[in-house]
Amino acid sequence: MDAIKNLIITNIDRPFVVKSPKGRRVQMEDRSAYGLSFCSRGQITYTMNGKTFVSDRDHAVFLPKGGCYSLHGDQEGLFPLINFQCRNFGCNEILLLPLQNAGACIREFETLQELFLFPDNRLRIYSLFYALLNMVFQEQLPRQNPLYPAIRYLEENISDPALSNARLAQEASISEVYFRRLFAAQYNTTPRQYILDVRINRAKQLLSGSPNTVTAIAEQCGFASLYHFCRAFRSRTGMTPTEYAARNRDYRI
Repeated sequence: MDAIKNLIITNIDRPFVVKSPKGRRVQMEDRSAYGLSFCSRGQITYTMNGKTFVSDRDHAVFLPKGGCYSLHGDQEGLFPLINFQCRNFGCNEILLLPLQNAGACIREFETLQELFLFPDNRLRIYSLFYALLNMVFQEQLPRQNPLYPAIRYLEENISDPALSNARLAQEASISEVYFRRLFAAQYNTTPRQYILDVRINRAKQLLSGSPNTVTAIAEQCGFASLYHFCRAFRSRTGMTPTEYAARNRDYRI
């Protein structure tokens, strides 16, 4: 989701569970922090700018800093909540986030609570919270981007020389023609060029830091032959892989 692409967490408050009775009504004015809320049981309805958002077992709710909204306890329940501060978050409204595995999110929340019991867990707390955000928002990507399954497959199989538009379209459950059209519209390039860019960038990484031979690197990056690798690499960088490695490999530590 674009809203959290550049998000940087600057503070995380101690997580707690809100006990919300049936019929509870709250008017929130200028919320002091961002919030990520789950539901162990029960139901709350949020209203903001004329829109309603129902928090239940199958949905997480993202609450905006500075937000003004009302909430109503539809059913008595328990709602795990994490308040935090961050930079570069591009959203100022409530987000309702469907969950495929609410139980896993609740378990991560409980682990986060436990980490706050001890004073030396700051790095683990931040790491776990980023992982929890990733878990929640990654579930939204297939709903928002029909190419998501194809991109995930591409990432996992970039070293396969047989990777093709037909296979990627199959992963996305769309026709190959529609896949190419949708891909070009979203990424402003063709699937073939996108794959080549990823492979060349991966090759640059390996040439700069891997002890492997150029032939082995070509295979790791999904090129069918050393010849095709060298030709593509020189076309993109103006150097052969060997020349690039000589200029960019850093042996200092």
